Amino acid sequence: MWNKLFTPMLLSEEKEVINKKNYLYELKYDGMRTLIYVSPINLKIITRNKKDVTHLFPELNTIKELVKNKTIFDGEIICMENGLPSFSKLQSRLHLKNTYKINNQSINNTVTFICFDIIYQDKNLNNLKLIERKKILDKINDNNVFVKSFYILNNGKKLYKNVLKLGMEGIVEKDINSTYEINVRSTSWIKVKNIKTNYFYIGGYTYNNTNLFSVYLGEYKNNKLYYVGKVFIKKKNILFEELKKIHSNINPFYDFKNEIQFVKVIKKIKIKYIERTKNNHLRQPFYDI
Repeated sequence: MWNKLFTPMLLSEEKEVINKKNYLYELKYDGMRTLIYVSPINLKIITRNKKDVTHLFPELNTIKELVKNKTIFDGEIICMENGLPSFSKLQSRLHLKNTYKINNQSINNTVTFICFDIIYQDKNLNNLKLIERKKILDKINDNNVFVKSFYILNNGKKLYKNVLKLGMEGIVEKDINSTYEINVRSTSWIKVKNIKTNYFYIGGYTYNNTNLFSVYLGEYKNNKLYYVGKVFIKKKNILFEELKKIHSNINPFYDFKNEIQFVKVIKKIKIKYIERTKNNHLRQPFYDI
């Protein structure tokens, strides 16, 4: 395992939290899932897509001080803003190439690695039960960039209720007896997202030869329609035929200049999404009839 790249154990998804016996419940952090391969002399940060991003986060090098042998941690890299994880702040670091800018951001926009599992410590730990791996992880100290994930046993509904109040991304339910399944989307780990819902106006659409079309969404502020994002919808949906009947040659958006098929702004649809970005666009929007 130490010498191989692999996909971390991925999560299944459910729409509601159910208190389950022999399950633990953790916060779902809005960041970047990573595996950290670390020893006292070396550190490597690998994304779930097996991309090496070590150079982007020099501040995480201090994790080397916490281990005495070869170790693989599983967790989430996050940036904090106003006391909550901010994916927008993290995004500002993901595409940097200039070494000076990377080092500057490592000081002024520091990340934290939220660690929720340990799957290697001089030997494979993936066949141990989760609760046993947690006990091993508990022996690792935290520092200013490495923090072990908080969790509670059995009462997930209470945690989820607090997540909704705070506006965080959601929670994760994990079977305490589960082994660590690499390269697998497991039913032993389940995410329940905090999905937000709102109605948005349709300002236009595009389509091609696939069975999907893109609907461009907006919301009014000061009598101006501001673009908030687009969502993919199947062409067989009746909405596609309705939009073709209200074509317009006028761009209704105040801040969107691309060439699409515009429509008269008379129709709203209900969209679900995770959060708003800094420019007020919808993150991970989807149309669910």
